[in-house]
Amino acid sequence: MLEIPTEENPLSQDFSIRSLLKFAFPTIVMMLLMGLYTIVDTIFVARFVGTNALSALNIVCPVINLTVGLGTMLATGGSAIVARKMGAGETVRASQDFTLIIGAGALLGVVITVLGVALIDSMIGGLGASQILFPYCREYLFLLLLFTPASMLQVLFQNLIVTAGRPGIGMALGVGAGAANILFDYIFMVPLEMGIQGAALGTGIGYLIPTVAGILFFTAGNGSLHFRKPVMDLSILAGSCVNGFSEMVSQAASAVTTFLFNRIMMKLLGEDGVAAITILIYTQFLLTALYIGFSMGVAPVISYNYGKQDKARLKKVFAICLRFIIAVSIVIFGLTIAFGSPLVSFFASKGTSVYEIARKGFLLFPFGFLFCGLNIFTSAAFTALSNGKLSAILSFLRTFGFILVFLLILPEFMGVTGVWLAVPMAELLTMVVALVFLFRNKDRYHYAS
Repeated sequence: MLEIPTEENPLSQDFSIRSLLKFAFPTIVMMLLMGLYTIVDTIFVARFVGTNALSALNIVCPVINLTVGLGTMLATGGSAIVARKMGAGETVRASQDFTLIIGAGALLGVVITVLGVALIDSMIGGLGASQILFPYCREYLFLLLLFTPASMLQVLFQNLIVTAGRPGIGMALGVGAGAANILFDYIFMVPLEMGIQGAALGTGIGYLIPTVAGILFFTAGNGSLHFRKPVMDLSILAGSCVNGFSEMVSQAASAVTTFLFNRIMMKLLGEDGVAAITILIYTQFLLTALYIGFSMGVAPVISYNYGKQDKARLKKVFAICLRFIIAVSIVIFGLTIAFGSPLVSFFASKGTSVYEIARKGFLLFPFGFLFCGLNIFTSAAFTALSNGKLSAILSFLRTFGFILVFLLILPEFMGVTGVWLAVPMAELLTMVVALVFLFRNKDRYHYAS
């Protein structure tokens, strides 16, 4: 039986630019903090273990990308389904589907741990680790794989707490996880001198905090979503995977392109080149976290109003989002151009080979920030509108299709400069496609006049 939705649901309000940013702000902060404690990992590793260990982080990064991609696929695709049912008044079924999605994520995490540990040496060898980097890769990846179930649940809970209309709790969890990660990184790597294993252990403990808190929050049953005995409807899981497939495509593509970046830089500049590209990739991860956090934060609002068929509010929210994305893109580009060298110095000492390589990269790489914000938001918006196909196409183009083409062509003619230009060129062409998709679908979804 349908339950009549009430105006108490935070997703049902008539958002202004201020209230929408306030609603999305906790998710933005959460994502920035997640990016920050990932960056802290790399800074601690670079400073207290060495740049070879920093290179090892990027060598195993594709495995982490795939794991995060699977969790994000379930989380974002499932969030759209759950939010849409909440908007349509099906609150009981929304909680049942939510519980099914959480259980599937936990089970998937266990499977990844078992398979990953069994195949760890083969994976590291296949990723192209040199003899120098292999021991660092194995020590880091083995410990991190043990925390995979917690990693999966962390991503699911952080998305679905926003869907439950409690983004402030999501932000608090992000703050707690980030603070714990930074604290334990320091303890394990400096006083205890655990090296790269300390970085993995600190990250794993950071995963556990939002996981345990999420379980407690949804067990209490005080919000619009809580654990209920699930209906074993496999179409819900299939729908979540299909709808969130673009996020999986994005992470899988990142895994492949990271692998290619590593191979090309190893060939051109050796371990120092891999360390330099690691600095740029992780810095990009931090800065794009703002776009990702904003897009995740507003996605439930878009899904809710689409499910409710409130065209006026959907148009208003969309217009606010586009203005915000354009403004922030310009600001981030300016900041990265102006402060690229100080950012690099956090990872590598001035005058070192790694510093000089990365500093030159920051003269070209930041141009991608002018275009990627719109691409990320448009992909997330189509996921929220339950059009996983268009979302997946955009994610595929910006994180794999175009980058693959430019990585295979530009370095052959331009050397390292071609590596730095691959991402900005890919983002620019993807933005053109995103604008075409937005224009062609405006009458179908009614997000613009």
